[in-house]
Amino acid sequence: MFSINPSGYCIGYSKTLSWNKSIDFCSWDGVHCDEMTGQVIDLDLSCSRLQGKFHSNSSLFQLSNLKRLYLSNNDFSGSLISPKFGEFSSLTHLDLSYSGFTGPIPSEITHLSKLYNLHFKNNAGLRFEPLNFELLLKNLTQLRELSLFGVNFSSTIPLNFSSYLTTLDLSNTELYGILPERVFHLPNLESLYLSYNPQLTVRFPSTKWNSSASLMELGLSGVNATGRIPESFSHLTSLRYLDVSFSNLSGPIPRHLWNLTNIEYLNLDYNHLEGPISHFFRFGKLMELSLRNNNFDGQLEFLSSNRSWTQLEWLYISSNSLTGSIPSNVSGLHNLQTLNLSSNHLNGNIPSWIYSLPSLTELYLNDNHFSGKIEKFKSKILSVVALKQNQLEGPIPKSLLDLQGLNYLILSQNNLSGQISSTICNLKKLLVLDLGSNSLNGTIPQCLGEMNELQMIEVDFSEYDNSLTIATKGLDLSFVRVLMSTNIIIYLSKNRFEGQIPSVIGDLVGLRTLNLSHNGLEGHIPTSLQHLFVLESLDLSSNKIGGGIPPQLASLTFL
Repeated sequence: MFSINPSGYCIGYSKTLSWNKSIDFCSWDGVHCDEMTGQVIDLDLSCSRLQGKFHSNSSLFQLSNLKRLYLSNNDFSGSLISPKFGEFSSLTHLDLSYSGFTGPIPSEITHLSKLYNLHFKNNAGLRFEPLNFELLLKNLTQLRELSLFGVNFSSTIPLNFSSYLTTLDLSNTELYGILPERVFHLPNLESLYLSYNPQLTVRFPSTKWNSSASLMELGLSGVNATGRIPESFSHLTSLRYLDVSFSNLSGPIPRHLWNLTNIEYLNLDYNHLEGPISHFFRFGKLMELSLRNNNFDGQLEFLSSNRSWTQLEWLYISSNSLTGSIPSNVSGLHNLQTLNLSSNHLNGNIPSWIYSLPSLTELYLNDNHFSGKIEKFKSKILSVVALKQNQLEGPIPKSLLDLQGLNYLILSQNNLSGQISSTICNLKKLLVLDLGSNSLNGTIPQCLGEMNELQMIEVDFSEYDNSLTIATKGLDLSFVRVLMSTNIIIYLSKNRFEGQIPSVIGDLVGLRTLNLSHNGLEGHIPTSLQHLFVLESLDLSSNKIGGGIPPQLASLTFL
């Protein structure tokens, strides 16, 4: 029926390879038959590495008594959804998600009046004609789950939703207009996702929602919900997941929001929210708290409440106006994996409990006013240490250079001193090394030129827009975080490096920018730089280099 996709979209196996014609097909993997009639009623080929065009003459459509059909997470790339799917008149469950279908959804799908669950998520290019979508909602009155993430509607939301709906996902569907308030009053609704529809205006009910007792997941990221968080949120006591990021919300976090004590995931990123965040200690079940890019002020005293933060794994409060020092008496964060407090006005020493976090993988404390020395981290699985633009002092601790999984080490614009130990070359997975604008001295370890994974040295690091930006001779250059090997940058200006320019730099054939200005380098410009065929910018000014420019550099036509 289909060929096998060896890569697949998920970790799975080809169920069809085990099918054996010599045994009863009702015992085949993924096949379930009615015990009385012997007819196939369930077919589950999800995540089965199937690949190829899905044709209307497929033998699948001979299984006229199917009740449940799962074909998600395969690769039927470029295939249209056949009108023959509408002939499965007994179908109650249909899942074609993540399988590469494209084109219009045929109107015959609206004939499946017995459907409980319909999932068409993440099929690029799949679209619903507005009239067909309205007809779908009108005819499928038994629907419990409707997941159409990524399907293109380019229409307003119709009103005819089944009162049985427990899951409604219309995210990233280009819906526009005003969301009908009755959506919030569907009595059995447990999950509502309307994210990534920027032309959709959402006005929350001012009174209690009919769905408030059952609603557990609410995803409204990237819609237009201008205004304040209404008091009606206080009734959503079953809510576990709330994402209203990028939604134009403003004002302080209302006191009644603290009633949501079952919240596990809370994302308020990129709004205009303001005021203190002192009451978050009430959310004892939080696994992720994300408050980035708002106008929150005050201090972080909620972290030092008596409550233990045993569930918290991700904490993001970057780009706000927090002040004061991080509390020193914080406990129970042994599951914390990511801590991001960057771009605030925090000061004082980095407290010892941060260095003691055993599960920490990413630490962002850059762009604050922290002082003191960098201590030894307990975690051995750190991949990001971003402490740029503070007042940290002392040497780069050797323990930091023993973190074998480190990808990003961002320490620029501090008062660090001493030499760069050659043990830094033990960081075999290092992608970005940012040590600029410190008081480092000594020689540049030659082994840096032999680190195959290293793609940038001393850049401006920004994790908010997933880009890396530098400025060289007034020219701004941006590179996406997933860097190509031909975008190598070395930028070590304004330090106290001495000695000669390592000739091994000539082996970095993907080097585009080399800036070693404002140091104490001496000797000659190595002729090995002639091999840097893609070099666009070279700045060796304000050093003690002599001997002139080697004529071999004339071959660098991109310079």
